[in-house]
Amino acid sequence: MNTKILAISAALASLLMTGCAVETRGGGVGVGVGVSDYYDGYYDGYYGPFNDGYWGDDGAFYYADSGRNWHRDDGHHFRHDAYNGYSHVHGSGTHREH
Repeated sequence: MNTKILAISAALASLLMTGCAVETRGGGVGVGVGVSDYYDGYYDGYYGPFNDGYWGDDGAFYYADSGRNWHRDDGHHFRHDAYNGYSHVHGSGTHREH
């Protein structure tokens, strides 16, 4: 019985730690891990690869670069809606107001 509980617990923990990786234009990858406020958006690849991001209370998109430094997308390179030249991205969207 304890072995079954341990196996189920391990499977659930593994599921919660599953990440999402989406290739963006130019070969970049947006990654999200864990459970949170997942987002779908569109990105034109201007900043290169990014680690994760979220939509802020101010309506702007905030993204983390490969060094996990947060930046505000003032150039509007992330969008909510599909647009020509933009690739679909998906991530954890863990909300962090700066």
